[in-house]
Amino acid sequence: MSSPPAFDSTGVAVLGTGSYHPEYVLTNEEMARRVDTSDEWIVSRTGIKERRIAAPGEQNSDMATHAARAALEQAGLKPTDVDLIICGTVTGDMPFPATACLVQRNLGAENATAFDIGAACTAFIFALEMAKLLINGGGYTTALVIGSEKLSAVTDWTDRNTCVLFGDGAGAAVLRKGSGNGFGRGVLSSDTGTDGRYAHILNQPGGGTAVPITAENVGQRLATLKMAGREVFKQAIGAMVNSCKKALAKANVTIDEIALVIPHQANIRIIEAVGEKLKVPREKVFSNVHKFGNSGAAAVAMALDEAHREGRFKRGDKILLVAFGAGLTWGCAVVEW
Repeated sequence: MSSPPAFDSTGVAVLGTGSYHPEYVLTNEEMARRVDTSDEWIVSRTGIKERRIAAPGEQNSDMATHAARAALEQAGLKPTDVDLIICGTVTGDMPFPATACLVQRNLGAENATAFDIGAACTAFIFALEMAKLLINGGGYTTALVIGSEKLSAVTDWTDRNTCVLFGDGAGAAVLRKGSGNGFGRGVLSSDTGTDGRYAHILNQPGGGTAVPITAENVGQRLATLKMAGREVFKQAIGAMVNSCKKALAKANVTIDEIALVIPHQANIRIIEAVGEKLKVPREKVFSNVHKFGNSGAAAVAMALDEAHREGRFKRGDKILLVAFGAGLTWGCAVVEW
């Protein structure tokens, strides 16, 4: 493995990205054999053609570890070079310890502090912001930021309105103190927000300490995801667009300077509406929702890695990452590659 490049002290550069997709592809045609739906119904409303589902025994931490290894390999770093691991997820292997701790163990990243962020679909962007702050002011040098979800484990497979939407996967990025030597300035700015008044429109009501799963309520499927789809749709677009405008203003960057927008991959209608309201040409808005569906905190991270490896942006380009999730939470990051 080649030695990592040297850096100056003027930023938090993104050195590499990685992602992992489970092998099993669940198509719309197979979904139609499980619930009352069709390929046409799903595609017309969501843009989703298929999604990936974790194999039996394949855990969230396994997927996160695969994505992390890919990102470290691209960055030219060893697990022992990492001193910070932040994992965004709401579907950890267990309530505790944090999934990030299991990833640290799997990688052998013995020098890393590790913890999770439970900001749902926005968690990867929250994690980017946290990593930048901790690198700039907390004495850390190299962060592994992960978004990983096993949403198939909390999906109600009898509810056709939600079960067609979600999939599993993981994405990761490596951030390091300094820029230069061909690397951009990294995370230029970020904006995050929360509105807990809407917590009820997207949640998992059971399985926590408020509503433990018991023999009496196990048949009610309370430990599965519940969503008021129309209300989420309405809230998502405005929150994402406003967050983008705030992050751009903080970075003193105009939307015309953005080479690629990578939004949360929840629904093609949301993706297109955000692009239109930002006045971004469709070819500059990245989408892979047709292949993976909504993979929660993993969605933006996986899309970032795919766009990076496809060459959709180059060194020096500025990109915009934006997401929206349960909480409600939202966030945007302006990144110079």
